[in-house]
Amino acid sequence: MHRTPGSYSPHRREAIRRRATELYQRSGGIAGHDTENWYRAEAEILREEARLARPAVVVNIEGVVYTGEYESASAAGYTPGEWKPGHPVPVRLAGNKLYLRRPNGLELQTTVVKRIG
Repeated sequence: MHRTPGSYSPHRREAIRRRATELYQRSGGIAGHDTENWYRAEAEILREEARLARPAVVVNIEGVVYTGEYESASAAGYTPGEWKPGHPVPVRLAGNKLYLRRPNGLELQTTVVKRIG
């Protein structure tokens, strides 16, 4: 499903525009393929962004909100929803790592990518 160009952030629109220009130039500058180049560029950028996206958890520790990203492959079977919103979660911080004790006793290791508060 394609979104209209106006529904993207300025950063994403610019990335798509640059990629569409690259596609135009690589094809020898053949006119009349603007829409095709735009949709191809859009698909490529969205695919790349999806690959870069990492799963994350967000926790509030004494009024400070942390976002911790983790690698699915090393999460020992963790699946989102193991903790319920508002329930206490045992955590420990070590540098830029945030460790969350899971209901099964294992820890989910995350890398803090955002801290608010």
